[in-house]
Amino acid sequence: MEIDIRYLLFLQNIRLSTGGVLDEIFNSISKIAVDLMIFMPYIIFWCVNAKMGYQAMSALLSGEVLNGIIKLTVCAYRPWIRSDQIEPAGDSKTAATGYSFPSGHTLVATLTYGYIYLFQKNKRKWLAVLCIILILLTGFSRNFLGVHTPQDVIVGLAEGVFVIWLVGVIRKKTEGKEKVLDWMTLGGILLTIAALIYVVNKPYPMDYVDGKLLVNPQTMMNDMFKACGAFIGFCIGSYVERHYLHFEVPVHAANLPMMGFVGFLIMFAWKEFLGPATVVAWFGGHWGNFICRLLMILFAVILWPIIIKRECKEQH
Repeated sequence: MEIDIRYLLFLQNIRLSTGGVLDEIFNSISKIAVDLMIFMPYIIFWCVNAKMGYQAMSALLSGEVLNGIIKLTVCAYRPWIRSDQIEPAGDSKTAATGYSFPSGHTLVATLTYGYIYLFQKNKRKWLAVLCIILILLTGFSRNFLGVHTPQDVIVGLAEGVFVIWLVGVIRKKTEGKEKVLDWMTLGGILLTIAALIYVVNKPYPMDYVDGKLLVNPQTMMNDMFKACGAFIGFCIGSYVERHYLHFEVPVHAANLPMMGFVGFLIMFAWKEFLGPATVVAWFGGHWGNFICRLLMILFAVILWPIIIKRECKEQH
């Protein structure tokens, strides 16, 4: 038995011996990272600092595309497929989407908490330390719940750190260079299209047990279509915002916190309920998810900033 599976079984024994009292705690830590923290860059963009928000959005959305490419290239099976002794906690088995390597939850936690760390490390050190702890706890939670191996988590964390570094380097080299940014926007769209063509046409493992396909690659592609739709939405939205909207945070507007909260609620409702019930249901798992996320990001980068400018104008 491989050492990574032995480690997961060790954690599983702890879960079972403690009666599952820690399951919901670690499950909540995992869910916060991907269900709530992914909205952090947009709230920063609307309410704190537009440039910081842009940087955080760039890292999160490009990181998710990169993660999708790696997952669909490696095609690593989840731990419970590799060993029937692994039994994930609670609904973790059904909530886990995509192939196993690298961990998407760890990546998202690294990117979102990581940017808060960067913005706060010289201002609120306690918050910066808390963010590092939450990154590590999110990664560990994926092992503790039995849905990812240690190598999945380690590479997911490293991937996040790399994306943060790369986006920071690119931002410094392109700041104020609109033509360069425009070419990068076009390049981002073309590379994303190329990535979609790659993942749709590449070969996948087709292993059967008792006549049943172990993992359906078509289902595994859904997260990649989400990521690509979101990133193309960001590329289009950022172009429109830079050239026509010129959004600046109305920091002195009394109703800005409420506008940020309402924007978050709209995006959350669309991502969790309205989008899947409409667009995804109409167009299917691939293109439905692509269109759903593209529209969500266009709302965040174009429509809601326009509304914030209008509603907060008199109080600025």
